[in-house]
Amino acid sequence: MAVPLFDTVSPVVPLRAEIDAAMARVLDGGVYILGPEVEAFERELASYLGVKHVVGVANGTDAITIALQALGVGPGDEVVVPAFTFYASAEAIPPTGATPVFCDVDPDTMCATAETVRAALTARTRAVIAVDLFGNPAAIDEIAALGLPVVEDAAQAAGAKLGARAAGSLGTLATFSFFPSKNLGCFGDGGAIATDDDALAEAARVLRFHGMPDRGAPLYERIGWNSRLDELQAAILRVLLPQLDAWSDGRRAAAAHYADAGLGELVALPGATPGATPAWHLHVVRHERAGALATALAGAGIGARTYYDVPLHRQAALAPWVAGDLALPVTDELACTHLAIPMSPLLDRAAADEVVAAVRAALAA
Repeated sequence: MAVPLFDTVSPVVPLRAEIDAAMARVLDGGVYILGPEVEAFERELASYLGVKHVVGVANGTDAITIALQALGVGPGDEVVVPAFTFYASAEAIPPTGATPVFCDVDPDTMCATAETVRAALTARTRAVIAVDLFGNPAAIDEIAALGLPVVEDAAQAAGAKLGARAAGSLGTLATFSFFPSKNLGCFGDGGAIATDDDALAEAARVLRFHGMPDRGAPLYERIGWNSRLDELQAAILRVLLPQLDAWSDGRRAAAAHYADAGLGELVALPGATPGATPAWHLHVVRHERAGALATALAGAGIGARTYYDVPLHRQAALAPWVAGDLALPVTDELACTHLAIPMSPLLDRAAADEVVAAVRAALAA
């Protein structure tokens, strides 16, 4: 049987009537930007995360840029970011005027660590972006102990935990993407910033609305952004948020199905950060023949793909911020050996057996 890489449809089918009612509520109310649905979702997500503030924005990339600007990051500053992650984690830095500085990652968790971040620090470092990659929280506390503000990029990790704390509550600020394929995905673009800091939350609110501190008066105190989570997406997210824990359990069960089916005998399985309870956004395995394996699996009807074949420090658009031939050996190896295989909250043992059988056959061939 075919097994897709993502399944964004099946999990929401039982919620269709409730989603339709939420959308109708917005249409009947006639308020579409920064209205009661956004305010309610911000409160509900803050409660779920255990933080004081959530600020809804247009997407996860804007969330990082605004979070950095709220921290005061600007021209002349440097921001450390892992090179093995999605492009947006670094793309969000130059709009602040700051310079991205790339660090390596741990080979098992594929996340940045205090050690890899420390190697990239300079006197100009103003902040660190720590990415909860593939739904696995980074060791945020250890990174924060280096003495710099940490922006936790939790875009892929909604529903995960580090100890008893939710991913998205671990950094000085945290950022989310609600892109449809994410663990908590809306039906378009959306994002949010989470923090316990009152001043940072207020700065983020000002920055998301053109730098205007009071929407009742046309006075602008900063150069900001036009970046707001809209009412329709917020209403949808309010329906989906109560499902997040069950969906996260389903993702963890899917990972267990793979392990029980013997996948670890064929490829290297992803490792969890010590103390973490991942909510696997992607199930990324490693094998020296990852590219050939992806091709073979696609031919068998199994969704599989590599994501970061060209890591950030080797991307042409980011070359102006890379000095010489930057040596990040773990990142370069992972770029050649990683492979995402199907993952969803509903992936059962039968589907896992199908994927593992296809991996076994592909490697045997």
